[in-house]
Amino acid sequence: MKLSTKSRYAITAMIDLAQNQDGAVSLKDISDRQSISLSYLEQLFCKLKNFKVVTSRRGPGGGYVLNKKSSEISLHEIITAVEENMDQTQCGGSMNCNKDKPCTTHNVWTGLNKIISDYMKNITIKDVISNQVIHSLHDARESDTHVS
Repeated sequence: MKLSTKSRYAITAMIDLAQNQDGAVSLKDISDRQSISLSYLEQLFCKLKNFKVVTSRRGPGGGYVLNKKSSEISLHEIITAVEENMDQTQCGGSMNCNKDKPCTTHNVWTGLNKIISDYMKNITIKDVISNQVIHSLHDARESDTHVS
């Protein structure tokens, strides 16, 4: 299972933006550092701006800045901003699967989507930058059962 290119590039670009937040960051700089097409970044950042994840600044020294702290922006929020649908399993209501007559494995894929969504909601840009990402479901479940 893979995230779409849109999601992967948006997450990569947002991490780059967070790591280079001395001021507004130009998409050209992100493009050069991450080898992502400038026109593709423009499309992604238009969506991120509309979703109020980033703000743009015009003029000399202009570019983009995070709208919140990196510890407050989840990967789920970034994915939701750039994707039309976050169904990573391609089941939810398409082709032979709909609400009136779900496919045979609908509940499996819906459950998997929920797990993926919940996992992405719990990972922030700051977590990725500081390498604090929970690496497995077991670790996630363990951290949920331990109260500090």
